[in-house]
Amino acid sequence: MYKNILFDLDGTITDPFLGITNSIIYSLEKMNIEAPDNNALKHFIGPPLQESYETNYNLIGDDNQAAVQHYRAYFSEKGMYENKVYPGIEILLNTLISQQKQLYIATSKPTHFAKPILEHFNLAHYFNDIIGSNLDGTRTDKAEVIATVISEHQLDPKQTIMIGDRKHDIIGAQKNNIDSIGVLYGYGGQEEIKDASPTHTIATVDYLLDVLI
Repeated sequence: MYKNILFDLDGTITDPFLGITNSIIYSLEKMNIEAPDNNALKHFIGPPLQESYETNYNLIGDDNQAAVQHYRAYFSEKGMYENKVYPGIEILLNTLISQQKQLYIATSKPTHFAKPILEHFNLAHYFNDIIGSNLDGTRTDKAEVIATVISEHQLDPKQTIMIGDRKHDIIGAQKNNIDSIGVLYGYGGQEEIKDASPTHTIATVDYLLDVLI
């Protein structure tokens, strides 16, 4: 039975679609790059931002940093609040706390943004710690984020599980020798999650309890 439960944030706890894609559009326009519509930018949700700019728009070095700064300018003012909690999440968290589970956030989003987002939705108090990447671009790899949570809180890997909607969450868990749940209600999609081979796959928030308690 799992005692320590690590959650991804975007696509797992909250649906950040509008805020993230609006921030990407703003940043691309600032970089004089023609931006597609919001729906064409869903793949930006989950992976490290720097990686996505490089992979999708060949932005490296100073250009990559500039794009990230433009993104954060919009996101910090508007984008982080263009967001909503998935239905059933608060019931899930309450139930897990009642079962004496230890809950953590492990996200590639900078901690600087993750904490106020969770506070905005009155969810921060459920988590023992909220750990993300650093604003200077370090600790963006999900495996490193997970390793930080495990190390700082001395978690037993055999009693620890990672929940996320992208392959980065599953691969990060595997690199840290912990089990994982791939959720299909987020942004990875069934094929991506299947290919990553999580320990468990679930379709909706409600079914998480079947694995966790």
